[in-house]
Amino acid sequence: MARFYAGPRPFLRDEAEKLAAQRYDRISVRPLSPTIGAEIGGVSLAETIDDETFADVKRAFLDWKVVFFRDQFVTSAQQAAFARRFGDLEVHPFLPSRNDAPEVIVFEKSEAIGGYENVWHADVTWRLEPSLGSLLRAVEVPDVGGDTLFADMNAAWQGLSDDVKQRIDGMKAVHDFTRTFGRYLSADELKKKQEEYPPAEHPVVRTHPETGRRTLFVNGGFTSHLVGLERADGESLLRLLCQQAAVPEYQCRFRWEPGSLALWDNRAVQHYAASDYWPKRRVMERVTIIGDRPV
Repeated sequence: MARFYAGPRPFLRDEAEKLAAQRYDRISVRPLSPTIGAEIGGVSLAETIDDETFADVKRAFLDWKVVFFRDQFVTSAQQAAFARRFGDLEVHPFLPSRNDAPEVIVFEKSEAIGGYENVWHADVTWRLEPSLGSLLRAVEVPDVGGDTLFADMNAAWQGLSDDVKQRIDGMKAVHDFTRTFGRYLSADELKKKQEEYPPAEHPVVRTHPETGRRTLFVNGGFTSHLVGLERADGESLLRLLCQQAAVPEYQCRFRWEPGSLALWDNRAVQHYAASDYWPKRRVMERVTIIGDRPV
């Protein structure tokens, strides 16, 4: 059964104390919550960052799971160049991109095209090798609304009851793009893409390859079912697991401004783009870093 919490979640204390004690030599770090999310200052993404400063940025990224940069009026090319410091960039097979840079995804929302990313998810978990992370840049944002929320999926795993943890240990889940992007394809297009991107099985609980943290790795956007369970039982358990991202104590919330960027660790967090600004215009650009196969 799920554990019922009212009041403090004591298992967050160790992580919060560790993060509060962290010191960075080349950058400033301002936390947005005790265990997830921090704004980084003292660095310009428009310039080539020296190795020592980049090492601090990467350490903060791994520590806080999502980091934010303000007043960075960079180009798409500069955004991509910074992201490539973390690894190669992917080309998304379904989302629109810039004509001159296929790795740069464009999210352009308006009265004609609303925002539909308002579900808790991690990016491209339907790939055999889901992404390491993403770097999202605000190009044009409404005066009010359009925030993005992030959830700490290590905290989500820790908050499960011991019996649920034991039950899902070693369990696999299937991730499938057809739950989302497949709805907009013709039958022929869908068949072709399913051959190119077949459903992927990943651990329900993955181990982060760099930090060693255990994170809950199922999401409402792309996870279709749990392997080896009867339908009703599997749907009930999957629903419980996906609900963990919605706990406010595991979250931070970011208010966008022009020139803001967010860099999140797709192995450690889920995110939710609040779609409360329609019919106003919101334009964002994203680059995504290729990751590895979850274990």
